[in-house]
Amino acid sequence: MKEDKEQRAVQSIEVGGRLLLALANSPTPLTLRDLSSRSALPASRAHPYLVSFGKLGLIEQEADSGRYALGPAALQLGLTCLHQLDPVRAAWPVAQQLAASTGHAVALAVWGNFGPTIIRMIEAREPLHVSMRAGTVMSILGTATGRAFAGVMPVDRLEKAMAVALGDSEHRKAPLLEAQSEALQEAAAEIRDHGVTRAEGKPIPGVNAFSAPVFDHEGEPVIVITALGHQDGFSGDWNSDVAVAVRNAAKEVSSRLGWRHI
Repeated sequence: MKEDKEQRAVQSIEVGGRLLLALANSPTPLTLRDLSSRSALPASRAHPYLVSFGKLGLIEQEADSGRYALGPAALQLGLTCLHQLDPVRAAWPVAQQLAASTGHAVALAVWGNFGPTIIRMIEAREPLHVSMRAGTVMSILGTATGRAFAGVMPVDRLEKAMAVALGDSEHRKAPLLEAQSEALQEAAAEIRDHGVTRAEGKPIPGVNAFSAPVFDHEGEPVIVITALGHQDGFSGDWNSDVAVAVRNAAKEVSSRLGWRHI
């Protein structure tokens, strides 16, 4: 009997949670009718949950329209969650799963003082002799990892990074050369059209790679996930299994960090 009561209590939380998730997924407040429809709950069953959530401050009801929206307590929960989020911690288990499911090497990179910098590396099942390890700074335009950042970052930040990499003062902005500008446009097009950037046999002969950017809740690129492997076992096709896996991995981490692509 005690076990049944505990199970009913868990189910009750899950049922009520559907209402909160429905509100969280709506850009505007909802009527009871709309909320009932989106949560698949009859209005008569949904209303008691709304009353309880209102007492907790998780929701609030507009006095003039009667519509429901998330309340101040829900906002506080969200803000606390954002403060506690660590992009690397969020990305690491996803990267491990990507490596396990594909068998390929997987790297995580952040944007450091000198550009894209590897911070974590998971080895492939089969030996892959590449000089990538934690602390390696990747070429901005010459690698899939660098171009994944370059395809989504503001040009002025890229110009500053390129200037520093060349030994200039970090306060000096070096205009991009025409060839570099074209490479940036190509990287942006790859991200826009395929969700990933690609490297085929360059800069490492015989090695292919796909990279995808991860975004935080403000839409800032915070990490790039890269999978790489030997050309003979790593298809460079945009719709290959590994390309799809990298794209989905980046989307999953972005979702964990609160990013919503509209």
